[in-house]
Amino acid sequence: MSQSRLESFPKRAIPFREVAVRTPDRPTIADVAAAAGVGVGTVSRVLNGGVNVRESTQRNVQEVIERLGYRPSHLAAALSRGTARTVAILVPHLTRPSTVARLAGALAVLDEQGYDTIVCNVDTPQQRDHHLAALTARHRADGVIVVSVHLARQHLAAFSRGGVPLVTVDATAVGVPQTIIDDVAGGRLATSHLLGLGHRRIGFVGDSTGRGEHDLGFGSSRRRLRGYRQELAAAGIDLDPELVRLGPHGPAVAAELADQLLRLPDPPTAIFAASDTQAIGVLSAAERRGFGVPGRLSVVGFDDIESAALLNLSTVRQPLERSGAEGARRLCALLHGITVRPLRQLLPLRIVRRSSSARPGLPAPGPAGPGLAGSGPAGPRLAGSGPAGPGLAGPGGGPAHLAAAGADRTPDERGRSTSRAFRRVSEIRPGRRDARRMDWVA
Repeated sequence: MSQSRLESFPKRAIPFREVAVRTPDRPTIADVAAAAGVGVGTVSRVLNGGVNVRESTQRNVQEVIERLGYRPSHLAAALSRGTARTVAILVPHLTRPSTVARLAGALAVLDEQGYDTIVCNVDTPQQRDHHLAALTARHRADGVIVVSVHLARQHLAAFSRGGVPLVTVDATAVGVPQTIIDDVAGGRLATSHLLGLGHRRIGFVGDSTGRGEHDLGFGSSRRRLRGYRQELAAAGIDLDPELVRLGPHGPAVAAELADQLLRLPDPPTAIFAASDTQAIGVLSAAERRGFGVPGRLSVVGFDDIESAALLNLSTVRQPLERSGAEGARRLCALLHGITVRPLRQLLPLRIVRRSSSARPGLPAPGPAGPGLAGSGPAGPRLAGSGPAGPGLAGPGGGPAHLAAAGADRTPDERGRSTSRAFRRVSEIRPGRRDARRMDWVA
């Protein structure tokens, strides 16, 4: 199937082809029919409401179904009707902002295409294995989207045996359509931005990689750390192990890790956090330690979640909502019999420079114009940076890098931007972005 057919989906209607779906070691509808002494068609009518089937026959068939432990294949039933109805989305840590954004993108596409959606939240490997077993053995869904969760060989084999279409988002899987980013390149992009501003002592705050009981195999932070190391090496800067701090994911832990960095005899002038959530913890530690941002400390995150713009946080933007939407679109194509190529879909990354990053010892540039990442150590001093000096508080005593947040917007625009942080997941749609004229994107 050509790529052009995939790109045209979902505008073109693709007819369904009925296929036989069977999982080994599970009783089939034929087994039920044989044990009940009726035809397969009679069993099918019982399963679909018992129309034109005598009551005694219905009772007989239902007793056999219970005795054999037969579970009808939702996938086969949907294909025989000519339409698929249910998609399951497996996501980790449902309340994390990046997960919410990806889920919103997927739900928008699936809702548009008329699919019901089952959302399976996992916080532990045990929960992951439980949900995957149910989805592959019982055919609770016509297709599955797995977001950010690593799938082992046995998981992929179970999907293959069960004949359940599968795509992944933010996770690689052999032989499966996957929508991902290059985390190593993203780590290099963030570090290059800080190097371009003139920073040489750059700290890193990210996730620990220990295999604990709650570990789901996330590797993005580790890959972003690799990019950080590569970019430092390319700039001829030796890595100082003291500047790398790792711990469990979360803003509170990140704040403690950043506090350790800021207590060093020679603290970093900039910190790259492996996620915006962790960058928020870094900002908290800087405020608590009296390190003005960006006067004494520049901070860069990763993801560009909703709150990043509200906090004027410089970050590496990955298209979170789009990644979920693309994963859903590719699954819909599989369900319509379209061969998805290429399997590996790589989405772009961009640095978004806001006022939490600047040259060492200088306040952030104001909203007057763009400054591209990597524009050189000196970098342009843009109008609006202010003569007051580094690290001074903005109006009302807040951190300096927040002083200009939304200042160039109309009251109506500011209200819309703030309200976005409180939208329900179901109300977020791909491609909807409010005006952010303070965001300088390279």
